[in-house]
Amino acid sequence: MTKPILFSSFRTLTRRAALPLIAALALAGCGGLGGGSKPATGDIHVMTSGGFTAAYNDLRPEFERSSGRTVKTAYGASMGNADDSIPSRLARNEPADVVILARPALDALVAQGKVVPGSQVDLVRSAIGFAVRKGAPRPDISSVDALKRTLLAAPSIAYSASASGTYYETELLKRLGIEDQVKPKSRRILSERVGTVVARGDAALGLQQVSELLPIAGIDYIGPLPAEVQQVTVFSAGVATASKQPDAARQLIRYLNSPAAAPTIAKTGLEPLTAP
Repeated sequence: MTKPILFSSFRTLTRRAALPLIAALALAGCGGLGGGSKPATGDIHVMTSGGFTAAYNDLRPEFERSSGRTVKTAYGASMGNADDSIPSRLARNEPADVVILARPALDALVAQGKVVPGSQVDLVRSAIGFAVRKGAPRPDISSVDALKRTLLAAPSIAYSASASGTYYETELLKRLGIEDQVKPKSRRILSERVGTVVARGDAALGLQQVSELLPIAGIDYIGPLPAEVQQVTVFSAGVATASKQPDAARQLIRYLNSPAAAPTIAKTGLEPLTAP
């Protein structure tokens, strides 16, 4: 049984007042990239999957300001063969210095020679949740039995093509004993946020990482999976073997894993795995 994630301790931090100063100190602690007073040079190319996107987008400007580096970003799923998935992007040799995705997928990229062995750093723990279109009735998912009833009653369900969706289609429905009834009315979403599909009314119920649902306008987040069937995914960062800026890549990863980044990460629905 997976224990529920607790985020409340981070919400009490006074981010607006403290973060800029702490961030600057954290980046200073990461060390200069050019040595001495030499200015930082060269863009950093990042590929990040949806689970960490909201936190990353909030953190990137402070890193750029404090480091003097420009960060260019490509977004895609942790796994799968969609054209914009991170494995597909790397297979096409798109520029990458840092990749951020689900830990099992990152380790697979290490095995494939796409990510430097030993460069992996765990950043966050991420839970799976459900959403409905804004203003729609909020179904009960507070227990395993309630979740089963809700899934059986839903006319249509959207789920992601990445980590949460893989769990849904290969494990969760089987564990609930309702695969035959529910899978035919479930739709796997490629290259789009599940919440966006739900907001359009193209699905009555949407399942994805909580951090990917919360930023979407036009939906109501109704809660996480019950603890008994929850699957927590660790999202991690690594240095691409083709990186032209490996030292800068490591500096960015250290910042994302620093205490300065933790309050911003927590407010996006993730549990930071901050370095000591």
